[in-house]
Amino acid sequence: MKHEIEFLGIEECIDSNFVKAKSMLYIQNGVKKRWDFVKSHDSVAILLYHKDRDSFVFVKQFRPTIFLRNQDGFTYELCAGLVDKEMSLKQIAKEEIEEEVGFSVPMDKIKKITSFYTAVGFAGGKQTLYHASLDDSMKISEGGGIDNEFIEVVYIPKDEVLSFMENEEIVKTSGLMFALMWWFANQ
Repeated sequence: MKHEIEFLGIEECIDSNFVKAKSMLYIQNGVKKRWDFVKSHDSVAILLYHKDRDSFVFVKQFRPTIFLRNQDGFTYELCAGLVDKEMSLKQIAKEEIEEEVGFSVPMDKIKKITSFYTAVGFAGGKQTLYHASLDDSMKISEGGGIDNEFIEVVYIPKDEVLSFMENEEIVKTSGLMFALMWWFANQ
């Protein structure tokens, strides 16, 4: 998939539907303190394993914050989405699987792994992690996301995933790494 990125600049974030800059004032052990943070949505993420391909299914997408660090900006991630709808977390996970990777997984096949907090130093969003196995019969589209998300679906064979995890040249999210460690500890 070809991606053309043209850097235009950085500006102050005045108004956003996704994050709000805040400051918390508090006293800890008699010392008055201030902590700046970003209020953001919680999220779901799904570790997907494709049985017919004996591969994990990830998404590769552009992240501006990574671009500012490495001039590339592409990350390998779990299929994921924000909790910004009046739906159950599992329903949001199912919808994200359909939109991002193009598979329709029955709700009873989406299994919760755990929940944890992410970016605790500046956001503290709660992420709920799921797992689902896929097969070719569940394929409904090519995926790729909605609303100009430009998501690339990536299959990493199970027998290559440990070297994928160790390769520091490949930008991976901590959630992806945690989910794979869970897989190898529990499968």
